[in-house]
Amino acid sequence: MVNEQKRFALFLATSDSTFVKKTYGGYFNVFVSTFGEEDEQWDLFRVIDGEFPDDKDLDKYDGFVISGSLHDAFGDDDWIVKLCSLCQKLDDMKKTVLGICFGHQILSRIKGGKIGRASRGLDMGLRSITMVKDAVKPGGYFGSQIPKSLAIIKCHQDEVFELPESATLLAYSDKYNVEMCSYGNHFLGIQGHPEYNKEILFEIIDRVVSLKLMEQEFADKAKATMDNAEPDRKQWQTLCKNFLKGRSEQV
Repeated sequence: MVNEQKRFALFLATSDSTFVKKTYGGYFNVFVSTFGEEDEQWDLFRVIDGEFPDDKDLDKYDGFVISGSLHDAFGDDDWIVKLCSLCQKLDDMKKTVLGICFGHQILSRIKGGKIGRASRGLDMGLRSITMVKDAVKPGGYFGSQIPKSLAIIKCHQDEVFELPESATLLAYSDKYNVEMCSYGNHFLGIQGHPEYNKEILFEIIDRVVSLKLMEQEFADKAKATMDNAEPDRKQWQTLCKNFLKGRSEQV
């Protein structure tokens, strides 16, 4: 018997920058190269432009990924409200959803958590996040070896302040209380960017500086975090793939 092809959808909540288009052919390719595997079908929905799947097609998918965004997850733009409504349906269907940055905050919003502008301000650069010892169990998405901490690229100005009772906190940092969390076995939220690399981060930093949204001194500090270090990209990749492909019953 031939296994049916797994099918996933990316809800892209940001526009492709000229750099990402030129270097990778768009963010969609960045996500698929990070989380995808051979013999899978990945579909792109530019939710920021109002592109959504039909409700009747949701069941065809094995999992969904919600990207980061320059928009606020607590905003009331039409497409954000529609995305929240769609995620409610996916929650009811117990569909697998991975939320990254903005996506992580959207999942918290629909589950009743508190989100808003980050109390300690914009965070950009490489950061270490600490796993919650009792929440992350061996044999889960992390595999048999549970790291005490993982390095991840951060790029956000909003945060999840408070989780709803239905959530399990999986990781925190010295700056933010909620770096990673899950809701049941089907929703996983990560505040950082497992799909980012150094060049993507640096280009975003340069763009934000050129728009005069960040001081050069802050930008230099953000870049300096990657002078002698890099994100644990392989471990993040394994974790996210295991979650999306249902390779474990628990975190």
